[in-house]
Amino acid sequence: MTDWTQLHGDFFDGRRVLVTGGAGFIGSHLVEALLELGASVVVLDDLSGGDVANFEPFGPAAGDRFRFVEGSILDERVVADCVEGCRFVLHQAALGSVPRSWEQPALDTQVNVCGTLNVLEASRQAGVDRVVFAASSSAYGDSQTLPKVETMPPNARSPYAATKLAGEQLLTAYSASYGLDTASLRYFNIFGPRQNANSAYAAVIAAFAKALLAGERPTIFGDGEQSRDFTFVHNAVHANLLAMRASQPIEGRVINVACGTRITVNELAGQMAQMVGRVELQPIYADERAGDVKHSLADLTVAREVLGYEPIVGFADGLAPTVAWYETVLV
Repeated sequence: MTDWTQLHGDFFDGRRVLVTGGAGFIGSHLVEALLELGASVVVLDDLSGGDVANFEPFGPAAGDRFRFVEGSILDERVVADCVEGCRFVLHQAALGSVPRSWEQPALDTQVNVCGTLNVLEASRQAGVDRVVFAASSSAYGDSQTLPKVETMPPNARSPYAATKLAGEQLLTAYSASYGLDTASLRYFNIFGPRQNANSAYAAVIAAFAKALLAGERPTIFGDGEQSRDFTFVHNAVHANLLAMRASQPIEGRVINVACGTRITVNELAGQMAQMVGRVELQPIYADERAGDVKHSLADLTVAREVLGYEPIVGFADGLAPTVAWYETVLV
């Protein structure tokens, strides 16, 4: 769908990259693009949320340019082994659910904060050129200001959001203290193929797909007029590749990654029902969930200035192949 070579040339050819959480949804797309670009990729994943099946379309063909290590970012020795010889680290590993963080705040903090510290320390000692961190738009909290600009005061409304903010601060601190260049990419509602629809904490597009394809009405929490800057996964991949390629130090800056447009959850449900030919499956409305943000829309000025980023796949162009993928795995 996306020609990565046309966008990024031969920059990654022969370069070694560690992707933590690389068996997961976003991580596996990063691995696929890097392998297509000629990189050697090490994946570290404990498979708590990822799946080695995500590598099947591209991993075997990469031969010795691809190495998978089943392990945790909490294991300092394993992280140190994986990062050895790597030029870049894409740190995607995390416990990634707001509802789960309410239930298990201590575990969330341990993995997302202490694990990030381990990755940074191992990267520093290995002489990595740059660490790129999967930050989250949840950092903006329930501020009514739109669009969301990186200079806005953070406003964590869940333990998950707090851990992601802590990760951003650790990256900034490591850049300032040790000269390890870092970047924090604040993802806005990433969606696409391989996003798990079977988790109790499934993201909204995945959850809607599972319900509609099972002939069930999708559930919307609240009135459905909440809006999101839904961002196809290839945009997140593109931003990470640009962040690694940046010629100037990024020095821990926080950068929004999104499309810069928004759609309501009601509109989303209607479009998806139409795509699968089940327009009669009208949503069920349930109570709004505590901590849910009403509206989300990213300002992309910093992404353009620092990374040269522009979205490469719009919402509609990304939703169609996403729904088609769910039709192959859920039906």
